[in-house]
Amino acid sequence: MRDIPSPRMQSMPRQASAAQVSWEYCMSADGRGATAIEAPPTSVRVLIAEDDADLRGVLSRDLSATGNVVVGEASTMSEAIDRVKELCPDVLLLDAHLGPSKMLDVAKTLAHDSPNVAVIFLCGDATFVLDGDVAGTTAVAVLPSSSPASVLDSSIRLAAQRTRELRSAREEVAQVKQQLENRKAIERAKGILMRRTGLSEQEAYRILQRTSQDRSVPMVDVAREVLESEPGR
Repeated sequence: MRDIPSPRMQSMPRQASAAQVSWEYCMSADGRGATAIEAPPTSVRVLIAEDDADLRGVLSRDLSATGNVVVGEASTMSEAIDRVKELCPDVLLLDAHLGPSKMLDVAKTLAHDSPNVAVIFLCGDATFVLDGDVAGTTAVAVLPSSSPASVLDSSIRLAAQRTRELRSAREEVAQVKQQLENRKAIERAKGILMRRTGLSEQEAYRILQRTSQDRSVPMVDVAREVLESEPGR
C-alpha cells in the first residue's frame, strides 16, 4: 500500500461509459489519500459482504449494471471468509463494520489463504481508518458505502488489476528463485563429477548436457541424481 496525493473529487465524464474507460476515485487503505486512475474495462467477479440487506441489494444491482459478476453475498465476517474460499472471487467488498477491530487480522488471513482476492473495505463513516500495517495483505482501499456506481465499478476493476499484477510478480519471483536453485544444483553436480573423474568443468557440463538430451529430461534432474548419489547424503 502507498500513500496517494489527495486531489479534489471530480465527477465522471458524462460521455464515457464503463465499456470505454473506467476511473478510480477512492481513499487509500490508511484513509489519507484519494486518486483517480484509469483502469481496464474487464468484467470482475465480486463477493459482497455486508450486513445491511438493502445495501447489499443496491451494491449488487450497481455492480451488475456496470458489467460485473456478483458471485455471492455474505452477511457476517465468518460467512465472508468461508465464501471467499468457496467462490474465489476477484474482489471482496467487505463491510468494515462487520468487525472494525478485526479488519487487519482478517486482511492478513485472506492474504494468506486467498492471495488472489483483492479486498476493498466499505464504510459508512468517512473518518474510518484501517489501523495497523497493511503491508503483505491484499487490502487495496477503503470506500464509502454510498459511493456512486461509477466509483464502485472503477475501484473494483483497478483492485482486481492490481492483484493480478501482484500475482504475476510473485510468480516471476518464484520462477527466478527456482532458476537460481536449478543453477546451483547443476554447479554442484559439475563439481562432484570433476572430483570423481578428473574432468574439466566444461567436460563435466557436457556430460550433464548430453545425458539430459539422451534421456529427454531437464538437466537439473540429471544434476539432482548426481547429488543424490553422493555418499553421506
